[in-house]
Amino acid sequence: MKRLYAIITLLLIFAEFAFAQVTLKIQAPAQTEVGRKINVSYVANTQDVEDIQVGDFSGFRVIYGPSTSRFSSTSIVNGKTTQSSSMTFTYTLLATEEGKHTLPAAAIKVSGKSYKSGSAVIEVLPSSNNGQGNSQQSQSGRQQNNNQSRQRSRTSASDIGSNELYMTVTASKKKIYEQEAVLLTYKLYTLVNIQQIAGEMPQLDGFHVQEVDMKAQMSLKLERVNGRNYGTAVWRQYVLFPQKTGKLKVPSITFDSQVEIQNTSMDPFDVFFGGGSLTQIVRKSIVTPSIDIEVLPLPTPKPANFAGAVGKYTISGQLTPEQVNANDAATLRLIVSGQGNMKLMKAPKVNFPQDFEIYDPKMMDKTTNSPQGAKGNVVYDYVVVPRHGGKYSIAPVEFCYFDPDAHSYKTLKTDSFSIAVAKSKTTGSSSYHEQEDLKVLKDDIRFIKMGDVENTESDTLFFGGSSYWLYYIISASFFVLLLALFNRQIKKSRDVSGMRVQKAGKAASKRLKTASKLMKQHQSEAFYDEVMKALIGYAGDKLNIQNSELNKDNVSASLLSSGVEQSLVESYMNIISECEFARYAPGDPDATMEKIYTSASDVINELDSAIKKNK
Repeated sequence: MKRLYAIITLLLIFAEFAFAQVTLKIQAPAQTEVGRKINVSYVANTQDVEDIQVGDFSGFRVIYGPSTSRFSSTSIVNGKTTQSSSMTFTYTLLATEEGKHTLPAAAIKVSGKSYKSGSAVIEVLPSSNNGQGNSQQSQSGRQQNNNQSRQRSRTSASDIGSNELYMTVTASKKKIYEQEAVLLTYKLYTLVNIQQIAGEMPQLDGFHVQEVDMKAQMSLKLERVNGRNYGTAVWRQYVLFPQKTGKLKVPSITFDSQVEIQNTSMDPFDVFFGGGSLTQIVRKSIVTPSIDIEVLPLPTPKPANFAGAVGKYTISGQLTPEQVNANDAATLRLIVSGQGNMKLMKAPKVNFPQDFEIYDPKMMDKTTNSPQGAKGNVVYDYVVVPRHGGKYSIAPVEFCYFDPDAHSYKTLKTDSFSIAVAKSKTTGSSSYHEQEDLKVLKDDIRFIKMGDVENTESDTLFFGGSSYWLYYIISASFFVLLLALFNRQIKKSRDVSGMRVQKAGKAASKRLKTASKLMKQHQSEAFYDEVMKALIGYAGDKLNIQNSELNKDNVSASLLSSGVEQSLVESYMNIISECEFARYAPGDPDATMEKIYTSASDVINELDSAIKKNK
């Protein structure tokens, strides 16, 4: 059985190689200079190459080649065997002519079949010491000797000239609007063997700074400047958003670099026998120039619905679900897409119906830093709870931004939104959010007795007698007392704020009892809704905050102004946030509900004591 398994495995491996697609690829640098040697390789993904044919290398002289190397590997992962092999043909070339040259394609034969590679384009720059370049070997040899002599002449950091290692800074624009993105690019130029660079943008006055992610590792590219071939690379890029107007200055930055130079103190014989190195690392500072940027103010007057966004944007929205029961949550999602100062703009304002309970929008930042500023989209989720049944319409949401290219404000609008709200299926005490008129429950005038009246004669004179005056005084006193009690009850009934404050604790306690029953019945959504009503309802009632102004910021500010300690206010706000999103969180729902119930009960009791203490 084992032998059969081994045979099948070998057959599968053989079949994999037999049906594998043969490829041949060319590998070469993108640039070089006259007089410099390069290697050009042709790599086949098989070792069964019978022959290789390569065309002429125009602009180059073949020094050596082709040299042949072979590579193979075998890996076993989860019982699956994978094998790979390759064969590389390398040519060593000397660049003799400047300009752009096409490296020829190669052709190989495998099992009698021909396979061909692609070609490649390489740019040959003039020699560093000869602006016209030279194709003669003697000139190239002298160039290499000059390079070696120049390398030997650098024995310390002071020997590295400012024209041999420096960095430039450029701005994509020198004149921009406030909050408009401007890209700063720091570019390295070097003629020396640089090992490392360190340095960061300092804190800038008047700018919000975002660094562009340079994902690709820095690689030097040859660039001819003033007759010399520098190794160049974009080292850092920053996107700046000016926060004030006027002439702003980006100061110079000092980068610390490590450069490899000749170590003249070492004896070559000591190096040969393992006693040291002919090179050493020295530190060299690179100071970039400063740059001035003129920042213009945004045009006035600014539209009332301006959200502070500067750039180019689009907006879309969706309301889900479109049919809910009263006291159930719905979510209006707005997506602002584009590029600009997206991390600094404000959330769009939505005009919800008056009967809707509104929570602070939750923002999700899905942007990346690009040379044009933050790019992508920002999602705003508005959670609302309709309190009464009916059909409601939400007006189109406006988003106003400033387009710096058009030099004008632009306003975008979503479609309008409709939602059908059915009457709540839950029963119990009315919500603290429902605004109902208070009524006088006691009768102020009694009904007149109806029916036949019986007349009786009195034997004594009542009118003017002592009994009459006693009865009159008692009746008048009772009437005055009754009138005073009646006026007090009227004032108390009309004092909506006072009654609301007085009943805040009882209302919260009643809701927590209802939440406790829902927790035992494992009704998580109804539980969280009831706890939220208890928490926010208590604050709204106790602090006498209008429903239209009932949000986290107002509640927090009112609690602090009432003398409640900062730590207690933060605990209260954290429990509200946990309650808002706990229904969607993973984990044990029963344990989460019990934790939130206990925390909510404790924090309400602590707030009640703190508020009473400071009155």
